[in-house]
Amino acid sequence: MNDRIASAPRGAESNATFPVREHHLDLARALLDRMTLEEKVGQLSQFSINQATGPDSVRGEQRELAAKGHIGSMLNVRGAAVVNDIQKHAVERSRLGIPILFAFDIIHGQRTVYPIPLGLSASWDPDLAERCARMAAVEGAAEGIRWTFSPMVDICKDARWGRVMEGSGEDPYLGSLFARAMVRGYQTEDLGEPTALLACAKHFAAYGACHGGRDYDAADVHERSLRQTYLPPFRSALDAGAATFMSGFHSNAGVPSSADPFMLTEVLRREWGFSGFVVSDYNSIGELVAHGVARDLAGAAAKAFNAGVDMDMQATAYIAHLERLVDEGTVPVERVNSAVTTVLAIKFALGLFERPYTDESIAERVMVCDEHRAIARESAERSFVLLKNDERGGSAALPIRDGETVALIGPNATVGKDWYGPWAWSGEGRDATRLDSAMADRLGDRCAVVGGLGFDAGETEDLTRAVREAKSADVTILAVGESWEMCGEAKSRATIALPPSQRRLVREVAAVAKRCVLVVTAGRPLDISEESRLVDGVLVVWFPGVEAGPAIARTLLGDSSPTGRLTMAFPRSTGQLPIHYDRVNVGRPPREGGRPIEQWNTGYIDEYSLPLFPFGYGLSYTEFEYSSTRLSVGSADTRSLAAGATVTASATVRNTGDRAGDETVQCYAAVSGASVAQPVRKLVGFQRVHLRPGASATVDIEIGAARLAFWNQRMEHVIEPCEVGVVIGPHSDAGDPVLLEITGEPVKVADAPPASRAT
Repeated sequence: MNDRIASAPRGAESNATFPVREHHLDLARALLDRMTLEEKVGQLSQFSINQATGPDSVRGEQRELAAKGHIGSMLNVRGAAVVNDIQKHAVERSRLGIPILFAFDIIHGQRTVYPIPLGLSASWDPDLAERCARMAAVEGAAEGIRWTFSPMVDICKDARWGRVMEGSGEDPYLGSLFARAMVRGYQTEDLGEPTALLACAKHFAAYGACHGGRDYDAADVHERSLRQTYLPPFRSALDAGAATFMSGFHSNAGVPSSADPFMLTEVLRREWGFSGFVVSDYNSIGELVAHGVARDLAGAAAKAFNAGVDMDMQATAYIAHLERLVDEGTVPVERVNSAVTTVLAIKFALGLFERPYTDESIAERVMVCDEHRAIARESAERSFVLLKNDERGGSAALPIRDGETVALIGPNATVGKDWYGPWAWSGEGRDATRLDSAMADRLGDRCAVVGGLGFDAGETEDLTRAVREAKSADVTILAVGESWEMCGEAKSRATIALPPSQRRLVREVAAVAKRCVLVVTAGRPLDISEESRLVDGVLVVWFPGVEAGPAIARTLLGDSSPTGRLTMAFPRSTGQLPIHYDRVNVGRPPREGGRPIEQWNTGYIDEYSLPLFPFGYGLSYTEFEYSSTRLSVGSADTRSLAAGATVTASATVRNTGDRAGDETVQCYAAVSGASVAQPVRKLVGFQRVHLRPGASATVDIEIGAARLAFWNQRMEHVIEPCEVGVVIGPHSDAGDPVLLEITGEPVKVADAPPASRAT
């Protein structure tokens, strides 16, 4: 019996075009002709107000710069009244009345905070991400913000890096789909729509490959890996119409991102045809001096601008030195005119000249409205990943059953706004929901709560009470994990285990509990190897946002079944990092099962080679069974395929449990016999299927040539004669592949032609 199969993305291609039209450029060119060089440089300069909000947070000199037309953009401005106050100086007092573009880091919601991007990606639902971005844009625009520094599309395979919480995980294909969705959600199809925000794809590129997972550190990614792994999500963002890109703090192969003409000019503009503008990261132009590639701020300004950075965020390098650099011939005036024209054209496209001010009454109507709370709750529930759900006494650890008593214990048992996580600057505590309140609403006095156990240190008295409550309860929920201060920018960790006090809490409580479940808050994959062995269930909830309490309670009590799937592997220990499913084939691969070894094979003598939970992994409150994978072209089964053709992989999935559920059906391919060593597996497609108990569905996943192509030794994007193993299963480490032979001559697959880094 076939049930509904939800439509799934087929690839990262997009018909979207850059949102600036020719008439916007005509208006910009006409305005440019009236501008002085000083005014032009002002349009390429972005300033931050003080972190406090309100009119007093705007410094007097910034008002004067605005009145002179010397500020192109401002960031960290919150509130329509503050925006209008500054905008009035620019529009009504400056010579040409050019409005300021206001920007803010809206990373996972404005006031309605939804799950962190890593959590949202665990939904494997780009359409949901697009809805979340649209909601954030509506609220951001209500405060006068028209530009967000999102999405962060950096691929990262090392969970020590604190900023993994801002991205979509380790896979470039899935990351590309989420990049496209977020851009569409922010910008809509028309930037002139009053709720549209400029999207900003960041950080171009390979910031997530920083050495040792240390934020701001260098990367050393060769061009093939750059193009196959780190660039696809950026290209997807561009194809979706992203109007701006951001350079990074890091360097790659010795070249700082904000002074890299190969990436910013050769690849982004000449190969890909990007027509928007590039903004630096916060003071990253000034930091070129610390990188050692510039002697002073003037030299940094010249290197960054000539490399392709159009707007200076907060370093004051351009406003201080760009005029002189043009006068002395170090920077071509044509380059300045081009950058300014683009900035002005985008402002025209946004409608800022026609509508420079924000209606201050809108925010009250849209902020955390019922519609937005509903989206936040749905996205939270869809992000949760059930990693373990063992049976004890004939029943699974979750969901909690009717009539059972519960002990809710741990540092997250009683928090509110802390559920928001990092990068939720506009989230307010009054909007937050609490897990203890949500559980009490449902269970009344059948739920005992033990809070007061800190993230890093717990009081002995609280621990004693926690053990006592766990002994008497039918099920114990341990709300543990990272605090919001433990992840995000500049929050790299050398060890990603739970803090010692929490590990002690888990050991002592799990030893006496009748049934014990971890609810893990995290901004990254964690090392929970010991804890997962001690407990019956593990539910990872990331940082779920404003609706955390009800969303977690509904899931624990069975109103909602977990459907999330990992987009980064959970390691067995920090020492395994970086670890990822799409590792390249090697001459001495890990032994079957990845067991600790003594010699002769890739791996460790003291640890398993494979992760604790692989990419794509996640359980449900029901069970699914997969048939073998089948391959076909049209209506014919096949094991042979001409290069460049399309093959369909199929499998039948059956719900063998006793309740309805959703399954994310995943398809992986492995190429062998190619001119360049390829990943052991790579994701080539997926579909979501909803099945009633006992029902089955046949899932068809179309695999086009682009999904099997790679960059060969001559740096050509091709599909070659080779053997491909294709498998459909529930995660990246499941199922037996069916072999497919690719025949014929190599075929080049559409992609921008590679440039040489030596250019």
